[in-house]
Amino acid sequence: MSNHNFTSTTSSYSSTTTNGQTRSYSEATYSNPSGTTVYRTTQEPGEARTKERIEYDANGNRIGDIDGRGRIEDITDAEREKDEEREYVERMEEEYAKREGGA
Repeated sequence: MSNHNFTSTTSSYSSTTTNGQTRSYSEATYSNPSGTTVYRTTQEPGEARTKERIEYDANGNRIGDIDGRGRIEDITDAEREKDEEREYVERMEEEYAKREGGA
């Protein structure tokens, strides 16, 4: 009897801006012998980001299936503020690096 162990991870991201309106979509898939979990994040212009987690067992059956849909949650203000703060810090670090490089 053979014992097969594997782990697989894939991810993708896209962002489209049309007339100043940005749509974004990301997906990450994690698979192992016990099943697969898919995480999706979407944001439409003028709307809050949503997160979706879909789980499948080792046979490919959806776990926690409610009316054929996965679980969707709005991202909290605290998470949004954390993302905005991280982006601000990154921009500031880039700006300081430019200034130090030009001196």
